[in-house]
Amino acid sequence: MKEINLKDIKEIIFNDKPLRIKQQEKQKVEESYHFLKTFVKDKVIYGINTGFGPMAQYKINDANLRSLQYNIIRSHSTGAGNPLSEIYVKALMLTRYQTFVKGKSGVHFDTVEIIQQFINKGIYPYIPEHGSVGASGDLVQLAHLALTLIGEGEVFYKGKKYPTSEILKKKNIKPLAPYIREGLALTNGTAAMTGIGLVNLIYAKKLLKHAIAASVMMNEIASSYDDFMNETLNTLKRHTGQQIVAEKMRSFAEGSHCLRKREKEMYRKNEEVVFKQKIQPYYSLRCIPQVLGPVWDALENTEKVLINEFHSVDDNPIVDSVSQSVYHGGNFHGDYVSFEMDKLKIAITKLTMLMERQMNYLFHDKINEILPPFVNLGVLGLQYGLQAAQFTATSTTAECQTLSNPMYIHSIPNNNDNQDIVSMGTNAALITKHVIENAFQVISIHFMAIVQAIDFLKIENKLSPKSQKIYQEIRGIVPVFIEDAPKYKEIEKLSEYLKTKDIVL
Repeated sequence: MKEINLKDIKEIIFNDKPLRIKQQEKQKVEESYHFLKTFVKDKVIYGINTGFGPMAQYKINDANLRSLQYNIIRSHSTGAGNPLSEIYVKALMLTRYQTFVKGKSGVHFDTVEIIQQFINKGIYPYIPEHGSVGASGDLVQLAHLALTLIGEGEVFYKGKKYPTSEILKKKNIKPLAPYIREGLALTNGTAAMTGIGLVNLIYAKKLLKHAIAASVMMNEIASSYDDFMNETLNTLKRHTGQQIVAEKMRSFAEGSHCLRKREKEMYRKNEEVVFKQKIQPYYSLRCIPQVLGPVWDALENTEKVLINEFHSVDDNPIVDSVSQSVYHGGNFHGDYVSFEMDKLKIAITKLTMLMERQMNYLFHDKINEILPPFVNLGVLGLQYGLQAAQFTATSTTAECQTLSNPMYIHSIPNNNDNQDIVSMGTNAALITKHVIENAFQVISIHFMAIVQAIDFLKIENKLSPKSQKIYQEIRGIVPVFIEDAPKYKEIEKLSEYLKTKDIVL
């Protein structure tokens, strides 16, 4: 059976592809449930007939077993802060669903089916951002998910918040009634950090493509020699990411009449004493493969880790009908995701820093020597171009740098020291989410500067075909401007365009 990959996940989350339950998955879920139902008799199993966490030392009598499952959901619905937006909640639900269809959780099939209905019908639980320490998984966020599945709490439907019971009645969905361990299974796991992480990864991949495109266009503006992208040069550095970035840049630049050939201009007799054309451009233009190459490699590893986590069974205890046993452990611990989110946000911050430095090159007339200050197409001193936009880009980049301090090493014992070392994985994913949003804002301003520079130099028709396409699409959002006018709406529109745009390198 083919496993879901990142492309499939993207189709479900972003493009509303319906989620289908496979017959083999249903069979596995039912086998696991019926095994647990039989196995649990006369045995002590954590979270089924014991309390939770430090309360596990207390046996629960048979009359209260169902109440126990309701209690973990209600007691742990203690989140705070802004609610997660729909796209992240959908990814969270898909990730939780994916664990259950492995048939190792002992949940009733009703649990899988109601999550599928929420996803396919566009019902999004109200899940606050704050609450998880990422050790017994994302207990608080997942409790808010579970709260809506049992018909309580609140959900978003078509952009508005409603009592869950109202929407379930409207959509003819029966609330989930816990059977044996549904409350614990729903709340134990890494679905929040993994779901947020998957959306982060999808956006980060877009950012990297946009950064490569912007970097080619920057070198076209600067009329750089093209040998910094050369295949021989870049294959001598034995890093896959660098070689791929260089190859993507060569492909994107194909057909450009702006880039220069060193062999034609410099590898011949030359009488100049002081060269007008820079022999080598600044590092922010010349070292793109070396700077974005590690970012490419980091994203590839992030994808590997997140897809592995997505397909993992991440709750506790694990119910295995094959070996006829129940295993207690810590698969809910989020260190893999936490560590990867920290690495991802560092990578995206470095990408953002590169974009900000390229932007500074465009704005600083004494550095580029070919453009007016701040690519101002008006009267200097009277008009100001993108002078103030640089403030926004610089401050936002600085925030990314501060936010790039790691969460992975921040472990505060809690839960009566039962959780004495924790991952903080959801915090790491949320901070990475913020860094990525910042990066889209910075690169939006950068593209505004790029197209203004192209218009000033009148080189649109000399750009590579791929660069021309990007130029035209951005100009469709931000027309050429001379007079000063507020630009905050254009920055917002460009950010949305870049988030949705899949460019071909």
